[in-house]
Amino acid sequence: MQPYEQGHEQRRADGQVRTREQAPERRDAQRCEPDRAGATDTTDAGRDAAVVVTTEGLPGWLEPVARAARTIEPLQLSRFLPPESGAGRQSAVLILFGEGERGPELLLMERSGSLRSHAGQPSFPGGALDPEDGDQATTGPLRAALREAEEETGLDPRGVQLFGVLPRLYIPVSSFVVTPVLGWWRAPSPVGVVDPAETARVFTVPVADLTDPANRVTTRHPSGHRGPAFLVESALVWGFTAGVIDRILHFAGWERPWDRARQVPLDWRA
Repeated sequence: MQPYEQGHEQRRADGQVRTREQAPERRDAQRCEPDRAGATDTTDAGRDAAVVVTTEGLPGWLEPVARAARTIEPLQLSRFLPPESGAGRQSAVLILFGEGERGPELLLMERSGSLRSHAGQPSFPGGALDPEDGDQATTGPLRAALREAEEETGLDPRGVQLFGVLPRLYIPVSSFVVTPVLGWWRAPSPVGVVDPAETARVFTVPVADLTDPANRVTTRHPSGHRGPAFLVESALVWGFTAGVIDRILHFAGWERPWDRARQVPLDWRA
């Protein structure tokens, strides 16, 4: 069954991210993942508030995504994994699921065309870790994903429930080591472009459009690399973002058969 065909009666609406102090009885139910960016109920040194990752209260249609996040292996997501040397700039992205007029949807943004890396590309909100985000091996990526999303789209992170963390991946062209953080937009807030120098637009894409075979293509780079892509919301979503979406759809059981021979060429500058 497609996710947009199921009921959504389990939406939470209190608008608050739970902390250890707010819900001590729920600590045992929260998943501890030290190998996946520390998705735990812990507090970094010098921090008053904990960053919590919990699946409690998720709508039923998100359960396949949460289940996939618990079991998926790095090479099942991408062949580009962080260098064993530890090289690369630590970063995080927020993969935020919400509910819109057409059911489940994803929050995306289009990067400004003037940026030095990945200019003009649709992407998840996110960016490099800052020192104030805390330990990069534990809750740092979680805070970075929420902070960057707020800075880029204006969303209120208090309305976001983090429910999973995917394995760290690598983007060779920019040397970023990326932690994908999964979120449920329990209490949606207004979003839009905050800084035009960084973001060209902010938009949501219905999951129904992402699973529609008519919107799926394979991109072909002049280098010879091929990858999954989506033609949605007047945009070509490709590269790292499309690859992660493709794998989420697959392992959540939402993928529908599509024509992988249908190709779209990319400019050599992409």
